[in-house]
Amino acid sequence: MKFRTLQENLRRRVAARVEAGELTGLGLAQQTGFQQAHISNFLNRKRALSPEAMDRVLAALRMSVLDLLDPEEVNKRATLLAASDDEFENVALVEGSVAAGEPVITSERVRDILKFKRSFLRRLRAEPASARDHWQRFVLVKVDAHHGMSMYPRMMPGATLLIDRHYNSLKAYRRSERNMYAVRVADGCTVKYVEIADHHLVLRPENPAYPVSIVPIEEDKTFADYIVGRVCYVGMET
Repeated sequence: MKFRTLQENLRRRVAARVEAGELTGLGLAQQTGFQQAHISNFLNRKRALSPEAMDRVLAALRMSVLDLLDPEEVNKRATLLAASDDEFENVALVEGSVAAGEPVITSERVRDILKFKRSFLRRLRAEPASARDHWQRFVLVKVDAHHGMSMYPRMMPGATLLIDRHYNSLKAYRRSERNMYAVRVADGCTVKYVEIADHHLVLRPENPAYPVSIVPIEEDKTFADYIVGRVCYVGMET
């Protein structure tokens, strides 16, 4: 929900109380320490309130920002609940663009849910090259024909990939094996081996029939901003 919508919902709540005779603009101004004109302009949509001013109005009305949220919107965007079985954890299957760009996966973005043993997930070693504490760690994506064949035989079209988004370092997870990464490209993501050369990402496929891609790193970013996470499990339907 946008800040502008929260403002409008607060305006409606205040206006309803004024109309019902439960509150006056002057009384609210006195409680919040604002000039009466400030409150009047807000109610008449001539000015907006700063976040600090909204906090003061909410405190005076004994409300919280949760009172301004649409219940349907809250339910739609509610994050996933933990699995009820202590042995397993729910992991969301999402579109590549969601995995690449949304730190917290909300229920409206989930295509499916698969269960993984908690003991397996806990054994996986994180290696953040930039802060990812606020990112939901594990997500699943399904690769299409092009991306699947570019990494053949390590994966196939239609494979389901478990992505560890807390592993955006280029440090090898195993000495004898190159890391496969989900990498943010445009509005989605691709799966490749990753190298750095002259402030560019070099995205290499496993299949030599597919080309190497070069992605310039923007001036205000590092390579870690482009890495969605390490591919730590490849699942195929049979």
